Parts: sequence; C-alpha cells; structure tokens
Amino acid sequence: MGYFDMTPLHPQLRMWLKVGGFLAAAAEAGARQAEVSLRRRRASHEIGQVRRPGADSPLWNALAAELRDAIRPHGTKARLARYLGVPKQRLHDFLKGGSRLPDAELTLRMLHWLAEQRAGRDPSL
Repeated sequence: MGYFDMTPLHPQLRMWLKVGGFLAAAAEAGARQAEVSLRRRRASHEIGQVRRPGADSPLWNALAAELRDAIRPHGTKARLARYLGVPKQRLHDFLKGGSRLPDAELTLRMLHWLAEQRAGRDPSL
C-alpha cells in the first residue's frame, strides 16, 4: 500500500493520482528504451564502424541530391568520376546506390566540383 492509499482523499483525486503514477511509469520505461536505442546508435558510429547513408546523414543526402541533378546532362557523370579519380560505378554507389559514403577528401572535391559547375566552370575538363 502506498502513501495515498492510506491518506483520506476524494475518490476522483485518488483516480487521477493513479493515472499520474501509470503515466510516470510509462515515461520511465520510454526513457530507458530511448537510452538503450541511443547507446546502440552511438556504438554503430564508433571508430572502425562503417557508416552508411540514410536518415543519420542529412547533409550527405542533400549534397547527393544536388550532385544527382548536376550530373543529368550526358557525359557529366563520367567527367565527374574522372575528376574524382573513381570509377563511374563507385560514383553511382555514392549518389544513387545508397550503399557507400565517400571519405572526407572525396566529399570536399565533390563540393568543389559542384561550386565550380554552378559558377559556370567545369574543373573536370
């Protein structure tokens, strides 16, 4: 028996206190579950773990979308791949396949290429 079960209270107030107790217990359980989930997510991004594109990489998703639009003209994808020094299939894996993320150097080169393209210059020529 809890404290509120022995103390004289209005019956409706007793019901709301029990509802509050249930809500508090549910909030604690949700917090524990969120903590476990967050711990797993952090562990998956530790050193040595492979990072995959997806919801956890929103900036990469935005850059990939911009690059996909920029490589639509015929031959542009091949020129970009040549500029980056990677095969066209690897570029496809980065931009459309969703199976890989480029390293920092390639990402910076992609940003540079996109900026130059938007300025009307093509560094891959």
